[in-house]
Amino acid sequence: MVSLRCKMMVQEELEKLGVSYKVVELGSVQVNDDLSKDQFEMLRKNLLKSGLELLDDKKSILIEKIKNVIVNMVHHEDALPKTNYSDYIAEKLGYDYTYLSNIFSEVKGINIQQFIINHKIERVKELLLYDELNLTEIAYNLHYSSVSHLSNQFKKITGLSPSFYKKLRQKRDNNLENI
Repeated sequence: MVSLRCKMMVQEELEKLGVSYKVVELGSVQVNDDLSKDQFEMLRKNLLKSGLELLDDKKSILIEKIKNVIVNMVHHEDALPKTNYSDYIAEKLGYDYTYLSNIFSEVKGINIQQFIINHKIERVKELLLYDELNLTEIAYNLHYSSVSHLSNQFKKITGLSPSFYKKLRQKRDNNLENI
């Protein structure tokens, strides 16, 4: 679960099944009582219809926790941590970073650093569209060493420069308004 909407969908499905829960957080659920096999299967099927998946093996759960820490760090916190991302993730999850990195790479096929970069670029896209910050401010807020570094990384991932991306989106939005 990476969004609040996903969280609400899980809560709704639990309530439909009459399952009482303590906490539904992004990526994890604490239920008051163990689920029966039927409840578990019904929950799995209902969530799958909504594009969500129940994870019950330890590796998959750990991968989801890593992804959630990164998504929260990049998209939902006011400022990125001042420490290394590796230290931040290891501290948040209580595991050695090398262990986390090896499992993540093995399962996802990319390393944690690339996953972070991909999400930072998604965040840059959002911020460009909101048009509240200029590129220098975005680079500073997302801890890029320079605007040039951000621009190069953005182009490498999207194939577009940040300014061209922004103009393209504005042009598309204007065309949609004229329909």
